[in-house]
Amino acid sequence: MGQRVAGHRVDGGTIVSMSRLRAQIPLAAALLAIGLVGCSAAPAPTARPAASPEPPPATTPAPRVASGSAPGETFAVGVRQLKLNRDGDRPLPVTVWYPARGGAGDAPRRGATAATGRFPVVVFSHGLGGRPADYAALLTRWTAAGFVVAAPTFPHTSRGTDTNVLDVLNQPADVSYVLDQVLALDTKAGDPLRGRLATDRVAAAGHSAGGVTTIGLFTAGRDARLDAGVVFAGTALGVGTAFAGAAAPQLFVHGEADEVVQYAAGKAVYDAVPWPKAMLSLPDGDHGRALLSDGAALRVVSDTTVDFLRWTLYGDEKARARIPGDAARGGIATLDDRL
Repeated sequence: MGQRVAGHRVDGGTIVSMSRLRAQIPLAAALLAIGLVGCSAAPAPTARPAASPEPPPATTPAPRVASGSAPGETFAVGVRQLKLNRDGDRPLPVTVWYPARGGAGDAPRRGATAATGRFPVVVFSHGLGGRPADYAALLTRWTAAGFVVAAPTFPHTSRGTDTNVLDVLNQPADVSYVLDQVLALDTKAGDPLRGRLATDRVAAAGHSAGGVTTIGLFTAGRDARLDAGVVFAGTALGVGTAFAGAAAPQLFVHGEADEVVQYAAGKAVYDAVPWPKAMLSLPDGDHGRALLSDGAALRVVSDTTVDFLRWTLYGDEKARARIPGDAARGGIATLDDRL
């Protein structure tokens, strides 16, 4: 997931031979089925795996965000586009939603004046064949709750590209580059987000292939700036489960009737996380259709993820206490809570 040097690829300081990379291709090629935004109808739910035994007490440090309070208001949403390009050959247009002045509940406004305050940053990775706008129903709810959301469009896995699934393995490095550029706006003279970003409070989230990308940011491609992660319908295929670095709470969201990424695959990654974690399971949920349009399932998912982000990025203990109730609303989901 790094740069190429004379027939090798540099990953986190380790030189990996291209022959070794090619040997990984059959494994990564299985990602071809992952993350299509237009999911087919889900099959009938299969039996849920037996609950895993409670892990031994964690030996990792506690999450590093200090206790505090998340904003109590709901913000209007502004939106802008950034034209980024990593290494000159990886175009990464980024949609940025941010809390803005104005009437809450209105449609996102381009060029709106940013609201007063410093807001944590969440970077979101779309699924294979998707684009950031597909997830606007969820991501604008995060923004209205007081988060800046930056969502890149990946050069080889977004809709309308060559859909080179192996390129998913390069996306954690793309996300880290996007974070470099977005966080730099906080000190950029004349930028509308100057002085508005809490650059020390950052999370990563993603759906399906974007979930793979997000997991990679906490394993082989660990980005030390990340305080938390949210994985929707993800798997560790290609990026592994060697979670590294400081404790970063993780929230997994997965449909038990997922027809693309089996529920058991997501649960296996969740079980491997050594940090505070929770898994929101939707017994009737498919590969993620609930993320794309308003409805009862989206409300449960958005409320649960918002309070998780309020806790992990604002240090809001009241939000942490609300998570079980958010998850239980309507009997749509269950929560394995190890936070």
